Amino acid sequence: MELSQRVQSIKESPTLAVTARAAKLKAEGRDIIGLGAGEPDFDTPQHIKDAAKQAIDQGFTKYTPVAGIPGLKKAIVAKFKKENGFDYTEKEVIVGVGGKQCIFNLALAVLNPGDEVIVPAPYWVSYADIALVAGAKPVIIECGIEQGFKLTAAQLEAAITPQTKLFMINSPSNPTGAVYSLEELKALGAVLKKHPHILVATDDMYEHVNLTGDKFYNILNAAPELKERCIVLNGVSKAYSMTGWRIGYAAGPAKIIKAMEILQSQSTSNPTSISQVAAQAALEGPQECITPMLDAFRERHEFVVKRFNEIKGLKCIKAGGAFYAFPDAREAIHNLFAAGKIKQATDMALSEYLLEQEGVAVVPGSAFGAEGYFRISFATSMDNLKKALERIERALAN
Repeated sequence: MELSQRVQSIKESPTLAVTARAAKLKAEGRDIIGLGAGEPDFDTPQHIKDAAKQAIDQGFTKYTPVAGIPGLKKAIVAKFKKENGFDYTEKEVIVGVGGKQCIFNLALAVLNPGDEVIVPAPYWVSYADIALVAGAKPVIIECGIEQGFKLTAAQLEAAITPQTKLFMINSPSNPTGAVYSLEELKALGAVLKKHPHILVATDDMYEHVNLTGDKFYNILNAAPELKERCIVLNGVSKAYSMTGWRIGYAAGPAKIIKAMEILQSQSTSNPTSISQVAAQAALEGPQECITPMLDAFRERHEFVVKRFNEIKGLKCIKAGGAFYAFPDAREAIHNLFAAGKIKQATDMALSEYLLEQEGVAVVPGSAFGAEGYFRISFATSMDNLKKALERIERALAN
C-alpha cells in the first residue's frame, strides 16, 4: 500500500518523539531526565479548573460553534485590545484545537503548490512541515547565535521572490527564546510594506513568558499598516499551563478567518466545549497566577545559561522569553567526534550520546533547522536541571 506523497514529505514531530523515547526508557527502569517537552511544570491555576468543573456540572458538553463560543471570542477580542492595542471583531477571531491547528488551518487556507513560505531558523519544528503539507515550499533563512537568532531586514529582503506568499515570525521564539525589539520589528515591517503580496503570520504563543520584564511588541505594533494581511496567533497553553486543554486562537482578516473556519468544520469541528470555558476563565480571570511561573522560569534561566557557559565546548546566550535554552554545541560535537566518542559530527549523534551515556534527553538543533545546537526546556524543577547539567558536563568532559 502506497502512502500519500503528502505524509511522506513530512516527519514526526522531533520534540514529541524525544519525549516519547525518554518516557519509554524511564518506564524500562533507566534513570532518565527528560528536557525535551515544551510545557510548564506547574498545574493549571485553580480558578481555571473550577470554571471547567462548573461547565461539566452545568452540562456544557455539547457541540459549540465551530469558530468558538461567543464568550471566549469576546474575551480574545478584549485581550487583543487591552494588551496589544489591536481592534478586532468576533468575525475576525477563531478558536482552534491548540495553536498548532490554527497554524495548520492558516496554511491550508492561504497556500498553494509553488508558493513559498519564509521561515527564519532556528524555527519551531512544525512550521516547515505544515508548509509542505499545504504543498508550499519552506524557504529557511539561517539566523545563528552570532546574530542573536534573529532575522535581519537585509536577510528578509534577499529571501523574497514573486512566489513568496507567507512570512512566519515567532517572538518570543521556540526554540531560542529570542525576542525582537520594536526597532527590529520596524525594520522587518518596512521591508514587508514594500511587498504587498506577502501575508504575515506572527506566532505569539510565548508572549506572557517574559524573562526580562521588557514590554512585549508584536510586528503589528511596529507596522500597523500590515493589519489587513497579518494573522496573529496565540493561545493559553504556555502562559496558563494549559497545554493539554488544547486551545489556541487566531485573529486576522475576516476572509482568511472564515476560510480557516470552513477547514476546521471539516476536520475537528469545534474545540472542546469545556476547554473553551476554561480558556475564557484564563483570559478574563486574575493574571497574577502567571507570576509564580515567571519567577521560577527567570531563576532557572539564569542558572542554565551560566552553567552551559561553564561547560567545555558549549556557548549559550540569554533568552528574552519562553522557557528554553539553545546552546551552541559545535565545538563540543567536534571534540567528541575527534575523540571517537560519537560516530558522526552531528547534533543528532550528540543527543544520542547524552541520552545513552548520561540519561539526559535533549532535542537536537537540526530539528529546528539549526545543525550543531541542541534545545533544553527549563520548565522542570531546579533539582532536575542541576542533575542534568552535571551529567552533560561529565559527558562532554570525558
